[in-house]
Amino acid sequence: MRRVLLVGLAVAIAALAGCVDIPPDPLQLDRNLLTVDNHTSSDWNNVEIWINRYYRVAVPRIAARSRFQVPLDAFVSGYSQRFDIHHAVIKDLQLTAKEPDGTPVLIKRESSTGLAALGSKGKQ
Repeated sequence: MRRVLLVGLAVAIAALAGCVDIPPDPLQLDRNLLTVDNHTSSDWNNVEIWINRYYRVAVPRIAARSRFQVPLDAFVSGYSQRFDIHHAVIKDLQLTAKEPDGTPVLIKRESSTGLAALGSKGKQ
């Protein structure tokens, strides 16, 4: 009897877990493409996206419930060097922005092992 209850409980938990919507990560890497997904109901203004705290892309606005995609070679350092996916490893991604009411937005992804740990399907 106890075993039947445990199996029933396990089935119920599995069914409930399948009903939970887990939103995708707002920063997604796929080979040479970064996708920023704004799931919120607020626009993000004055957006800056940084790779390894050195290469940057600036975007005036990412609208609420929309996506922004940028190739990684569009990221540029302060010395006008472009990010080279074939010779560099991404260890840090950071997005900063402001909502319309001035509330700051900060999304950070760090990894000591590089690109693969940040969810990329590309090579390191």
